[in-house]
Amino acid sequence: MPKKTISTDAAEGGKKTKGKTLQEKLCISLKTCWDGLSAEEARRCQDFADDYKRFLDRGKTERECAALCAARLEKAGFVNLDTLPPKKRLGAGDRVYRSVRGKSILAAVIGKAPPARGLNILGAHIDSPRIDLKTNPLYEDSDLAFLDTHYYGGIKHYQWTAIPLALHGLIIDKAGKPHPITVGEEPGDPVFTITDLLPHLARDQMAKKASEFIDGEGLDILAGSRPFSEGDRGKDDKLKDRVKLFCLNLLHDAYGITEEDFASGEIEFVPAFRASDLGFDRSMVGAYGQDDRSCAFAALHALLETAGPAKKAAPPARTILCYLSDKEEIGSMGNTGAESRAFENFIADLCELTESDCGPRLVRDALARSAMLSADVNAAYDPTHSDVFDKKTSSFFGKGLALSKFTGRGGKYGGSEANAEFYRRVQLILNDNKVQWQFGELGKVDKGGGGTIAQHAANLGIEVLDCGIPVLSMHSPFEVISKVDLYTAFRGYKAFLQECR
Repeated sequence: MPKKTISTDAAEGGKKTKGKTLQEKLCISLKTCWDGLSAEEARRCQDFADDYKRFLDRGKTERECAALCAARLEKAGFVNLDTLPPKKRLGAGDRVYRSVRGKSILAAVIGKAPPARGLNILGAHIDSPRIDLKTNPLYEDSDLAFLDTHYYGGIKHYQWTAIPLALHGLIIDKAGKPHPITVGEEPGDPVFTITDLLPHLARDQMAKKASEFIDGEGLDILAGSRPFSEGDRGKDDKLKDRVKLFCLNLLHDAYGITEEDFASGEIEFVPAFRASDLGFDRSMVGAYGQDDRSCAFAALHALLETAGPAKKAAPPARTILCYLSDKEEIGSMGNTGAESRAFENFIADLCELTESDCGPRLVRDALARSAMLSADVNAAYDPTHSDVFDKKTSSFFGKGLALSKFTGRGGKYGGSEANAEFYRRVQLILNDNKVQWQFGELGKVDKGGGGTIAQHAANLGIEVLDCGIPVLSMHSPFEVISKVDLYTAFRGYKAFLQECR
């Protein structure tokens, strides 16, 4: 291959071009996305964020989030795939979804080109770090009732002490009927907390590493302090664990719960505070669970807007799909996680319902022809903790979608890496639609790292790129995002669904 020569006049800003013109042509210049919004777009950005905050407040667990998404899909004319009549066929423009055990959601719109020709996919996750109960959690110590816990996902233990917590969960009764339970979200509800050590007695604690301030077994939730009594003084003095008994009696009266029911139940504790505007300018959202419900919300609404009004919109060119998975925060394991066959099975069902002859080879071809954005958040550059970031490749607040070519730790272990051809394809789609994107590596090389559901999609042969919203205080009880990044993500995801070929 002949070598290309570089004109020194051009490179040095000499006779042929001015340095500023050359800089604009050759260098990346990131501006705040707020400056690119018209007055109408700024209003829509705020409205989108207001709807998002309501979504966060009503969907603090993966079950609640999946139910909210299913309701929005049905309102937009999507039909539960598992309720279709026998021998029903799908055609261009048909809208279907599936709830996977109430914890994951898959939704698709059949395109002019059927699923076997490949799909445009948005994948996010709807689980978040939290505090779960153990199977036999309720105990009494020193006339206080506690709930024994096992945390879920990567958390800093000390961040979950001395804040108000709400109970969200599900109990299955002896007849097999589920009973949703929520305590701590409505005005007048009691809340719960994990106690912390007062600074007057914390000299030894403060000398420890932050990871040792409180261990996992120390994250027990304070649940009560009043002993059971039938009203006659001295009558109940010989009963053991009267505070525990009083708590159980209250639960039984309200929900029919006995101690045995905890074993099969799914009880989660999450921060009790609500999603809020943040800052004097209200430009940010502060809330629990924005990793990854911010991207999930943007992805779902990109699908809904691309689909258009039910019975009126033209079908998309390619079949489009939104996958909102569970269990990402613990490795995507389990039958509701991205490593399960649920995603692959859904696509296989779409192929079978649109093709006269559908075999395993056709499904594999459909996967290999598909393109996906793994819609997951990234760490926003935080000047307060600048030592762990590489500023050149970090994502910044208010500057758009963060494209992460690769994930993983250290030498890219445990992650996924997008092919150059696909990365460029996504860049061009965003550029053509005036959607600002930025780099998105997760910190300095040896400072940490992480993974997403991208690796599981890539294992199926799908072209995939991580593409999400920058977040401050990720995995804390109160994460922060920019409203304009949320809106930009929605626009970028919509452009991808419409235009990726």
